[in-house]
Amino acid sequence: MLLETDSPAYDTVRDRIASFAEIVKTPEYVHTYRITSLSLWNAAAAGHGAEAVLETLRAFSRYDVPSNVEARVRETLGRFGLLRIEKGADLGDLYLSSGDPQLLARIVDRPEIAVFVTGRRAEGFSIRADRRGHLKQALVEMGYPAVDLAGYASGEPLELSLREQTLDGRPSHLRRYQKDAVQSFLAGGSVQGGSGVVVLPCGSGKTLVGLGVMAQLKSSTLILTPNNTGVRQWIRELQQRTSLTEDQVGEYTGLQKQVRPVTVTTYQILSRPGPSASSPSHFELFFHRPWGLIIYDEVHLLPAPVFRITAELQSVRRLGLTATLVREDRREEEVFALVGPKRYDVPWKEMERQGWIAPAECREVRVDLTTELRLAYVNAAKRDRFHLAATNPVKLDLVRSLAAQHREDRVLVIGQFLDQLKAIAEALGAPLITGATPERRREELYAGFRKGDPRCLVVSKVANFALDLPEANVAVQVSGTFGSRQEEAQRLGRILRPKEGGGRATFYAVVTKNTVDQDFALQRQLFLVEQGYRYSLHDLVASVPSPEPGVGAPPSEPSFP
Repeated sequence: MLLETDSPAYDTVRDRIASFAEIVKTPEYVHTYRITSLSLWNAAAAGHGAEAVLETLRAFSRYDVPSNVEARVRETLGRFGLLRIEKGADLGDLYLSSGDPQLLARIVDRPEIAVFVTGRRAEGFSIRADRRGHLKQALVEMGYPAVDLAGYASGEPLELSLREQTLDGRPSHLRRYQKDAVQSFLAGGSVQGGSGVVVLPCGSGKTLVGLGVMAQLKSSTLILTPNNTGVRQWIRELQQRTSLTEDQVGEYTGLQKQVRPVTVTTYQILSRPGPSASSPSHFELFFHRPWGLIIYDEVHLLPAPVFRITAELQSVRRLGLTATLVREDRREEEVFALVGPKRYDVPWKEMERQGWIAPAECREVRVDLTTELRLAYVNAAKRDRFHLAATNPVKLDLVRSLAAQHREDRVLVIGQFLDQLKAIAEALGAPLITGATPERRREELYAGFRKGDPRCLVVSKVANFALDLPEANVAVQVSGTFGSRQEEAQRLGRILRPKEGGGRATFYAVVTKNTVDQDFALQRQLFLVEQGYRYSLHDLVASVPSPEPGVGAPPSEPSFP
């Protein structure tokens, strides 16, 4: 679908179609949307039926809606809910049912479904309770997503509430959209609530949504994060914003193995096997106590091993938090099947308009390869070309210039390759933070950055997630993970916390032109363009003039040759 931005009905249409279509790209005048099976199933999970979708299409389409589109929408949405997973009278007794007995018989006769069936009964077919998630996954792949009405175990009770103020005196109430996200996840306490994904931009307070859900459910909780920094931040927020005591919150990492009513750990440690074939892995943490809730922070990063164990944990409520459901391996359907459908989503630019995240200017600055490197690039093997282009030494001069221009701002220089980052840190006289930097040293540098000393940090991929530096207002990206869109979004998110006085954020992507570096940059930017951000392009280092110091303002438009 193509949506014209200068239409008087643009805002209305955008809001209406966002419930059942995915944004593909948003250039200035015409935005492109795509209707997929997954987008329609998410709409169905939110209560939107086929007629509501078609009514929107008919009401606003410039031309008649093609009959094949109407048929596809009806067919796809009509499949949602045809199959139901329900709970029998006995504990652990589950069965698959349908209002269409013939369809149900055809489905269970398929070999990939028959392995989960244990017998026939009046209501349908008995299924293995321990394979509930695997069955849902198989049904989604078949195109018949089941509505899971089997409910959830209550888990171990845990009394907790949110504080009105943090321990250091900051307001701790949920914003309106955070309350809406909590209620959407819980679905008013209905049997369909309690599993799903909340999508909110970086810097908008997804952690608070998790705390709000915990305060409503009041049960033991396992929290999974991408790294140890995320673990520390969750623990800090739990202690600052909830009534939980210190001995009720545990850290399960390489440093400590505390299993408490609320336990925070990382995907990495849970994916790690035991020390020997006969010893258990850390996956036992999932079954260590009767959890009432599992929170997947940055759910789009779920590694395959955690996907597998999540398939076996369908009786536990599951909350996924993310800024983007984009996965480079296209496994969004697994998130839908195993964690749950998208329950709440707010567009990034809408959050910016409301002042909940900082307005951002995105700039791609293109530099040339040196004469010597051009020949090396042409003759290099395909896998080596990206490293040559991404670590182009000309980028160092540009980064030095940008750091000088923004010397009164709080600057993050972010990259992928350690040799490149070490050279930049040395040239800028700035601290370097990588995966090898001890946790204590990282915390010291982050704390100093928040206070303004240092004003610049050079960081590797460790800064992609769970980095709480609200003062940062300039990011300079010198290299990345090939064409990863979600990484681009995460890195922009490092500087989107609202600024005092409504200050702006500036995001630079430094790219070597006419190389694979430029090709990957275009792919990386796609998600942000979909969200309504625009990249201004600058071809010459010399064309980037100095902004006014101290305000994080982007350079004025250069003139191109």
